[in-house]
Amino acid sequence: MKKYILAIDQGTTSTRAILIDRKGNAAFKAQRPVDCLFPQPGWVEVDADRIWISVIDVINELLVVSGASMNDVAAIGITNQRETAVVWDKATGKAIHNAIVWQSKQTQELCDERMDKMDFIQSRTGLRMNPYFSASKIRYILDHVDNGQERAEKGELMFGTIDSWLIYKLTKGKVHATDVSNASRTMLYNIFTMSYDPELCAIWNIPMKMLPEVKDNSCDFGEASFFAGHVHIHGVAGDQQAALFGQCCFEVGESKNTYGTGCFMLMNIGSVPILSKAGLLTTVAWRVNGKTTYALEGSVFIGGAIVQWLRDQTRWFEDSSDSEYYASKVKDTAGVYFVPAFVGLGTPWWDDEARGAIFGLTRGAERHHITRAGLESIAYQSKDVIEAMKREAGLELVSLRVDGGASNNGLLMQFQSDILQCEVHLPSCLETTALGAGYFAGLACGFWKDKKDILSCHEVKKIYTPKMSREECDELYEGWLCAVNAARAFKPKRK
Repeated sequence: MKKYILAIDQGTTSTRAILIDRKGNAAFKAQRPVDCLFPQPGWVEVDADRIWISVIDVINELLVVSGASMNDVAAIGITNQRETAVVWDKATGKAIHNAIVWQSKQTQELCDERMDKMDFIQSRTGLRMNPYFSASKIRYILDHVDNGQERAEKGELMFGTIDSWLIYKLTKGKVHATDVSNASRTMLYNIFTMSYDPELCAIWNIPMKMLPEVKDNSCDFGEASFFAGHVHIHGVAGDQQAALFGQCCFEVGESKNTYGTGCFMLMNIGSVPILSKAGLLTTVAWRVNGKTTYALEGSVFIGGAIVQWLRDQTRWFEDSSDSEYYASKVKDTAGVYFVPAFVGLGTPWWDDEARGAIFGLTRGAERHHITRAGLESIAYQSKDVIEAMKREAGLELVSLRVDGGASNNGLLMQFQSDILQCEVHLPSCLETTALGAGYFAGLACGFWKDKKDILSCHEVKKIYTPKMSREECDELYEGWLCAVNAARAFKPKRK
């Protein structure tokens, strides 16, 4: 009997491989850093070959440290940084340009040129016009390589997000495919018809023959013949959707929040997509057995990065984990609010011009209050997103399931529970992104029978429940909104 599912988690700064056992445990792990390139300020690229090499490395290391072989693996699941675009030559299998990373702003001008199409694009994709998504990146690459457009129209070039690139490499060029969650982030995919949209492709002048076949998240993506053992890729999902599935948010209203450098919050909204008027994105969560589930998504630009700023810029502590210790030295923030709009504000404000600010300072305020205010700002921003989701979906928050590095901060998680007035569930295994990809793969190959089988694997390490009154929390949140409005009102003159 096969022992494991192999999950490949290809992220922005590292690649991880994890062997998941039948109880949903991350039994063995391996990791390699991936270096991003910064050709100009605001531009972020990565060598696609280095990503592929990192995948080979972590899988080989994983097999060594575990003592397992590919014969012990039932299936492979892939999860990936979303929106990052690769274009490669069909004949040689070589990327024709560095992959352009989701964070990169180098395609802003291409988006600005099409701003009059924003409402139309959102009406079909659920996305806002932004260089974040893949379409403008494809256009940029075709514009910046010799005969790019001509070669694409002849069918000589192939596009894919990182999942497609890895599927192509693992299957030795036999499969050019993606899943519905990654396709829904390209800005070329109609989430109502669940197909590529010719009019969207025409807006970006992207030949549809470049695009990968779109499959369900849990199905056969082909044999990973690069490795021995005849193991097939049976699960694929973008990282945030994979985390939603990995957190077992199978019911409408169930939500997860990933506390990383920023925060990504997704809410399961069921089988009917809801187009947001409050700055949220509508995205495909997953499609299993032909049944599509949608999600609302909100993004907080500065989450755990506020702790990094406090550590590196103020030098008040040496390790990020120390922030909880220093913040707990005081019982509250003494009226201090920290709005960490270092790169603007995300959902629901979408204000690129806003800048960071600290409000409510008195002679009695000191570093412990400011550190605590910094941590609380992460919870307040997450509440901003949740409130928008509740308005849009007409749903009450069932509970919030959390993961990511900052979810280990007990003070932050308790305050998150208080300010949301709901339970916050911290899972025993924080590898929720890899788990999601693994669960998709395991369902397709029979490693797990169904979602009930997966739910039996899901263990919660701790549940935070509200300790503050709703009235007290409402008053605190009102102060936060005043601080946000003040930060947005400040518009410094620019040279």
